[in-house]
Amino acid sequence: QVQLVESGGGSVQAGESLTLSCEVSANIYSRRCMGWFRQAPGKEREGVASLYVGGDRRLYADSVKGRFTISEDNAKNTVYLQMTSLKPEDTAVYYCAAAPVWCIVKIPTRDEFNVWGQGTQVTVSS
Repeated sequence: QVQLVESGGGSVQAGESLTLSCEVSANIYSRRCMGWFRQAPGKEREGVASLYVGGDRRLYADSVKGRFTISEDNAKNTVYLQMTSLKPEDTAVYYCAAAPVWCIVKIPTRDEFNVWGQGTQVTVSS
């Protein structure tokens, strides 16, 4: 059973940066796609970024494109989400997730991810 543990959340000012980490308990290559989602209070959980494991395909939601970067460290079985130029509207609980589907064309839907972390809070104040 693959388990995901997020860390790195916190409270920052607008314009600052944060890097979230997602430690994967099993070999990352057992999952084809890793993703980051976020859920703000009263809103649906939305896909932020996805990574085709072992490949070079990274996909981003329009709202974070150019500001967020998803990456992997295979030696550490860890996936990262580097967030720069943070805005108050980025405030949410961020979740790491794994999916047994290819994520080459678009970020898979929430239902396609079948393993989730517990979430980490990111709060951006103006």
